[in-house]
Amino acid sequence: MGLASSKTSRISDTCIYIYSLMRRKSIPALPCMCAMGRRVARARTQLYHEAMRRLGMRGTQFTILQALSLTGEIIQGDLGEILAMDTTTLTRTLEILGRRGWVAKRQGKDLRERWLRLTQAGRAQFNTAIPAWHRVQARLRRELGSERWDALLQLTQDVATAAIE
Repeated sequence: MGLASSKTSRISDTCIYIYSLMRRKSIPALPCMCAMGRRVARARTQLYHEAMRRLGMRGTQFTILQALSLTGEIIQGDLGEILAMDTTTLTRTLEILGRRGWVAKRQGKDLRERWLRLTQAGRAQFNTAIPAWHRVQARLRRELGSERWDALLQLTQDVATAAIE
């Protein structure tokens, strides 16, 4: 490769690199953990909602199905604690999932207890959604890099734990 060809290649590579940087939206950092966390949650939720919409569900519904697939039958209050979800939002979402036949509930010995579990249809819906979930996960991991992805998962777990305690 000649000097001119090498120089042209470097200029071309530089232009492509600059263009790729320009395409990324720059948003200002916010000095508040709450504001940053909510912004991240909204942006991330939009990605998952878009992926799940094709399957007739929302990302938040997938999260509940996923949690129930991991916990098995569980008391609604305990599920709310695991997800750090307020009672009203959780109840409203569970009603939708129940109407779709994806979640079953039964009364506990204490009349205030509601036990929840995935139905066969709920497990099927969850399994159908896993590939879409994996695609979003892979996209974010690719954009962040595996090391930052793993660190972010741990950091968000630590922040959630600290906030709840």
